[in-house]
Amino acid sequence: MTTVFYGSRAWGLFHRASSSSSRVWTHPPFVGLSPGRGLSRPPPCRAAHSGVRRLPFATLSQQDRDFFQTLLPGRALTDPEVLEASNVDWLKSVRGSSELLLRPRTTEEVSQILRYCNARGLAVTPQGGNTGLVGGSVPVFDEIILSTALLNQVLSFDVVSGILTCQAGCVLEALSSFVGEQDFVMPLDLGAKGSCHIGGNVATNAGGLRLLRYGPLRGTVLGLEVVLADGTVLDSQAPLRKDNTGYDLKQLFIGSEGTLGVVTAVSILCPRKPSAVNLAFLGCATFPQVLETFQRCRGMLGEVLSAFEFLDSACMKLVQDHLKLTNPIKESPFYILIETSGSSAAHDEEKLHCFLQEVMTSSLVADGTVATEDSKIKALWALRERITEALTHDGCVYKYDLSLPVQHIYQLVEDMQEHLGTRAKNVVGYGHLGDGNLHLNITSPSHDPALLAAIEPYVYEWTARHHGSISAEHGLGLKKRNYVHFSKPAPALRLMWQIKSLLDPRGILNPYKTLPDRASTD
Repeated sequence: MTTVFYGSRAWGLFHRASSSSSRVWTHPPFVGLSPGRGLSRPPPCRAAHSGVRRLPFATLSQQDRDFFQTLLPGRALTDPEVLEASNVDWLKSVRGSSELLLRPRTTEEVSQILRYCNARGLAVTPQGGNTGLVGGSVPVFDEIILSTALLNQVLSFDVVSGILTCQAGCVLEALSSFVGEQDFVMPLDLGAKGSCHIGGNVATNAGGLRLLRYGPLRGTVLGLEVVLADGTVLDSQAPLRKDNTGYDLKQLFIGSEGTLGVVTAVSILCPRKPSAVNLAFLGCATFPQVLETFQRCRGMLGEVLSAFEFLDSACMKLVQDHLKLTNPIKESPFYILIETSGSSAAHDEEKLHCFLQEVMTSSLVADGTVATEDSKIKALWALRERITEALTHDGCVYKYDLSLPVQHIYQLVEDMQEHLGTRAKNVVGYGHLGDGNLHLNITSPSHDPALLAAIEPYVYEWTARHHGSISAEHGLGLKKRNYVHFSKPAPALRLMWQIKSLLDPRGILNPYKTLPDRASTD
């Protein structure tokens, strides 16, 4: 084997890392591509979505247009060519027919917009970077699109506490660069970071690659400014880590997907930037060996462990065949990426060395490579982060984002392979093993209604039997809302509707999203 040098230590066991009102809305199944890369997308798969009919909201009048043009000079857009990008989701799988795109710059403008829409009964779709994967960020019919793109200012950053306060339209990557200059990092990292907005991240309770280390947004978001459906501004931005004064109202809006209010500003806790980062890319022969490696990894790497990702050999073949990426180690049925990040290179190196010796000598890991240079770390991460992109070149993609007990996480992939047999072109699995998040992807040469019928509701029934969740980090949007009963009992769904009715009695905020049809709660 080629020797890899990590700092001053030689790793003989590892290879060197290479660098209208009755209209029914229709949408195709999930089509995958990693947001933010600016790549061309394949032609969409087409399949009708039954049962969605326009609710009795008002329709846009010339008087309405005049009001918004006066409120937002030059920022109330009606050009169909401009609206096209906002009417279609990032995956080009769902399409609305909005005739008006509003681009406010201030919370007060958002407040005036919603106050007017609520009084008129005009439905509104809040939209951030439009990188969602479940049809939650685009209109279903003719809802007004309220874009947060111009709400893009950093309001404050406390270098002592690490608390960042910013408007909701700030792009995640730009925030990462901003806090990085102060030796901090954002507590979340997504493949869509070049396009997604922090407000949209909060509204969808996005997960990502750093959740294992820094936890979910429900823990790192300290405060929110939210505009309610009637225009009321709810300011709970107090930059405090501890506030035990009654109900924690911000939690209602984290993960609500714009159905309860429009997030206009966020206060979020940023950790210090680690000075030492290492990435190990390992191969395992069986999934039980992956699980055992994970257990030992948590025990031996402990406080420096920041990511534990896995992919199967079918995923590796996809990135090799379609993207021409190189596998830096010998072929294995499973691959794992382990990232450590800490403040002492020598300390982290020693812990990683002991761990790797342990898993190699116990035959849990068959081969591997370690990278410490930024360019090589990025090359290894690309093998995991670009799987979604590779899938788009494999045909029509049916995507499922599931949370499962870790011991069952790959069993679903195997059971789905057996269940579908030759009806599917590929059934692959990858994801965030550290937090039990499986990305199950199924491909076919073209959209196949019979295949989709075989997948759903089988995949949701299987997940429910194994005490999982039908959405780990993508949300429900429109595509999954009527399957939520597989994860939430009827009393919980009724309470969700009651909260919606209290905060948005006219139902103008992002209708047809997140909440199931009322009949599903009976």
